[in-house]
Amino acid sequence: MTGPSVHAGSLSTAGRARLAELADASGIRRVHMLGWRDLDDDEAGGSEVHASTVAALWAEAGLEVTMRSSASKGRSAEGFRDGYRVIRRGSRYGVFPRAAAAEITGRHGPSDALVEIWNGMPFVSPLWWRGPHAVWLHHVHGPMWNMALGDRLGKVGRLLEERVAPPLYRRVPVVTLSASSEEELTRDLGFSQDRVGVVEPGIDARYTPGGTRSETPLVVAVARLAPVKRFSMLVRAAARARERVGDLRLVIVGEGYMRPDVVATIEAVGGQSWVHMAGHVSDDELIDLYRSAWCVASASEREGWGMTMTEAAACGTPAVATDIAGHADAIRADHSGLLVDGEQGLADGLARLLGDAALRTRLQAGALLRAAELTWEHTAVANFEVLATGSVANARPLGTSGP
Repeated sequence: MTGPSVHAGSLSTAGRARLAELADASGIRRVHMLGWRDLDDDEAGGSEVHASTVAALWAEAGLEVTMRSSASKGRSAEGFRDGYRVIRRGSRYGVFPRAAAAEITGRHGPSDALVEIWNGMPFVSPLWWRGPHAVWLHHVHGPMWNMALGDRLGKVGRLLEERVAPPLYRRVPVVTLSASSEEELTRDLGFSQDRVGVVEPGIDARYTPGGTRSETPLVVAVARLAPVKRFSMLVRAAARARERVGDLRLVIVGEGYMRPDVVATIEAVGGQSWVHMAGHVSDDELIDLYRSAWCVASASEREGWGMTMTEAAACGTPAVATDIAGHADAIRADHSGLLVDGEQGLADGLARLLGDAALRTRLQAGALLRAAELTWEHTAVANFEVLATGSVANARPLGTSGP
């Protein structure tokens, strides 16, 4: 991808009216959002797409939104995007104290409410912010700390996430993306269930069925090449599946510092002729890949959701993915895709779906039904309801019924 982009579309009359009603009742007109990375960052992913889409829809409704993140290489320190203000200052870790200091001293300008996007490292906003407040916490990072920082520093990160920070947030409404992630937050981080709500993300209207399926079995995987995504495991699983589905091809979309490891795995399994590292692709190219694929796949260890799974679903393409929090909600098991355990399970799931035309047809229909449940307007309105009311009571998934 050339970097994630947002094309959520416009609010309906009813959605705009509801946001205006909530803004009038709460007095919230100016919202500041604190996040780790900006949408234009080279390593931006689903979390940044989510935040930026909601910010754009809030701005469309007349709210003044400021998004603060770390500096992004090659991008200006300040600017505007889709109607909201962007501030990019500070290093990857320096952004946390610098953003807090800027809010405390008013350098970001006046605000009526604050959204903290807690992505592993918290901004500890309850210590310095008084006013309408919400935290977006997409998932528990758990083993991701060790993957990114090694065992010694990883233990420090886990201690911060699991023991030190959660008590500070006990009075703040926390919004997550899926019911399975909600369970993790209450079980692993000790959040009270009445303070955690679920608001599922939407799907951009540009993701629709069309085009032509590949004549041969095509698997597409889209994500940053980071340890948590476990692309090497996916390549090995695809190689095992290819022993049963001899013309299987795999296309990997994305860039990241794990690329050399993934390339080494491709060479180790003899995949040079059937695995293609596409790197960054355009939005149109990504949609074409979703539409031509027989399935999308993910071997990820942790996810708050599975945005590429639901984007593909809107194109009528089912998924084969690890059975983890986030995936377990983005995918309706055996309805819009298959949830599997481990490398062998991933290989078996790929071989099963690619080798069974009747199963693929059923899952393709289920994928479209699942995607139809998800809209960015609902996401934007429900998150503002939490911010305006201080309650997660209305933060519920739209589609809770099974197949």
